[in-house]
Amino acid sequence: MKDKIHPKYYPEAKVTCACGNTFTVGSTKEELRTEVCSKCHPFFTGQQQRIVDTEGRVDAFTRRISVSDSLRTEAAKRSEARAKRAMARRLVEIVDEDESVTPIATEEILGESDEQSK
Repeated sequence: MKDKIHPKYYPEAKVTCACGNTFTVGSTKEELRTEVCSKCHPFFTGQQQRIVDTEGRVDAFTRRISVSDSLRTEAAKRSEARAKRAMARRLVEIVDEDESVTPIATEEILGESDEQSK
C-alpha cells in the first residue's frame, strides 16, 4: 500500500444508535451515529412496522377504502334488487303469454247458466 493515500483506520470505532444502543466496529471514522440498529429495527425485533403518517395520507387512504367498501355493498344490493325485479317481470310475461290457462268460468258453465236464466 502506498503511504499517505489511505484514511486512518480505527479498529474500536464507537457506534451510537438513536435508541441509545452502543457498540464498537472497525471504521475510518472514530465515532458513528445511526438512526436504526439491530436492537430497534422491526426486522430484528419482530415488532410491527410503524406507519409514519405524513399529512394524513394514511387516514385519507383508510377513508377511501371504507367508502369504496360501502359503495360496493350498495351496488351488490342494487344488483340483487334488479335481479328480483327482472325475475318478477319474466314470471308476469310467462303468465301473459300462456293462453292455455283455463279461466275459472268456462263457456259451458256460462252457457248453461244463460239457458237456465231464460
